[in-house]
Amino acid sequence: MSEHVYKKIELVGSSKISIEDAIQSAIKKAGETVNNIRWFEVVETRGQIVDNNVAFWQVTIKIGFTVGED
Repeated sequence: MSEHVYKKIELVGSSKISIEDAIQSAIKKAGETVNNIRWFEVVETRGQIVDNNVAFWQVTIKIGFTVGED
């Protein structure tokens, strides 16, 4: 097993569709500028309510990526 050094950053993804879609949107956007993303952890989930219905999801995640690899 090789040894790695990781860095973590915190992101907030949002979606009108689902929690999973909010997570995926954050990871996809991060992948445009961050290389070597390896994992994520959900820190917080919240939503907006309009007329007694869930209107929007926001999910705070931390992503981990390896440092010093190409």
